[in-house]
Amino acid sequence: MYDLIIIGGGPAGYVAAERAGHKGLNVLLFEKKSMGGVCLNEGCIPTKTLLYSAKTYENALHGDKYGVYAEKVSFDFSKMMARKTKVVRKLVAGVKSKMKENNVNVIEGEAIILGRSEKGVQVVCNGNNYLGTNLLICTGSEAYVPPIPGIAESGDIILTNREILELKDQPKSLVIIGGGVIGMEFASFYNSLETKVTVVEMLPEILGGLDFEISAMMREIYSKKGIEFNLNARVVQVDGNKVIFEKEGATHTVEGEKILVSVGRRPVTKGYGLENLNVELFKGGIKVDEKMRTNVPNVYAAGDVTGFSLLAHTASREGEVVVNNLTGRADRMRYNAIPGVVYTNPEVSGVGETEESAKAKGLEYKVMKLPMAYAGRFVAENEGGSGICKVLVGAKYGEVIGVHMLGNPSSEMIYGACMAIEQEMTIDQLQEVVFPHPTVSEIFKETVFAF
Repeated sequence: MYDLIIIGGGPAGYVAAERAGHKGLNVLLFEKKSMGGVCLNEGCIPTKTLLYSAKTYENALHGDKYGVYAEKVSFDFSKMMARKTKVVRKLVAGVKSKMKENNVNVIEGEAIILGRSEKGVQVVCNGNNYLGTNLLICTGSEAYVPPIPGIAESGDIILTNREILELKDQPKSLVIIGGGVIGMEFASFYNSLETKVTVVEMLPEILGGLDFEISAMMREIYSKKGIEFNLNARVVQVDGNKVIFEKEGATHTVEGEKILVSVGRRPVTKGYGLENLNVELFKGGIKVDEKMRTNVPNVYAAGDVTGFSLLAHTASREGEVVVNNLTGRADRMRYNAIPGVVYTNPEVSGVGETEESAKAKGLEYKVMKLPMAYAGRFVAENEGGSGICKVLVGAKYGEVIGVHMLGNPSSEMIYGACMAIEQEMTIDQLQEVVFPHPTVSEIFKETVFAF
């Protein structure tokens, strides 16, 4: 009998397993593919590895801005992809090592839930039955490929985030259906390598859900870099390497050697016996409360399978909430300070309310924004670069409710804003915090002082 059985070894599953094992629980973890889940094997880590290679190439190519000159700057696409694979393997090995260190039993194979009784939750894998007091479902999500006419017949021209990471040769042209985070990160990578990139987005702006003003600024930057954007464009057909879309009453066609479909992901709720538990679903995912409990006693869910916040760091935190409550520490999941990052060049980072979400909720707020150039370190390291920091505070108490940035390295700075929102810090309190100088992070404090 196990204290906790976990299905899925992604960020929710392996973090929960590590925490639970560290606290002395008897843990069994099932993973049918590779430890680390989609994030480590087909998402976060491989894409960031490739983006760093592209950024390094761009820096070398434009080193003259900093008085550094290099001749015949070039890149090797196959070596970039090989390094990506090496990094992934190293980190997968690291996750496996953590499981061993914390006495987590890991079984590679496809687990099937048989049901729940007074004895516990029963799971079968590789012909063997296992029983656990508690079950945590972390089966993640999968790329959604919409039923666009012709898309199924286009064969290997069509790619999702999985197939594009396995390309052997760099495409000369790439059409991306969907201008969200995944789409824009691949657009950034291939644009840096001089692939002709075209983005077709159904919404009025790219990066939907992020701050609208910053999204527009990002699009303008990449338009100047050569990416073609088609907004308010609804794809109606795919014909081989052609994407046909409607915009403003007219029909248009764009061509690409490859076509990346990046219109979102959906929770994986089928194929592992979930129906045998009669778990309640909501908007395509497993419905949970703030403690990640389902409607079935002793059955929990965390990560993308809940369909709520499909981010690796959200998943990890949700897994921690489950383990904390199982081991006597009262905890609940809060989503008011979940950061979002787009690892393009420049980066986009944000947390909390945007102006659009604040208005939709009827919140009274004040907003202040400053160019990133107010931070001396940014000017020193981003010759000719532009960026912005935007801070939203509550109109009545002056508490920070949202922070959004465009500029490098905002991904490494946004956690400070997360802490400010989580602790309900006011601008008066933030003004008393000492920031190191010179750092780009000072832009946060400078913006706060501008109120």
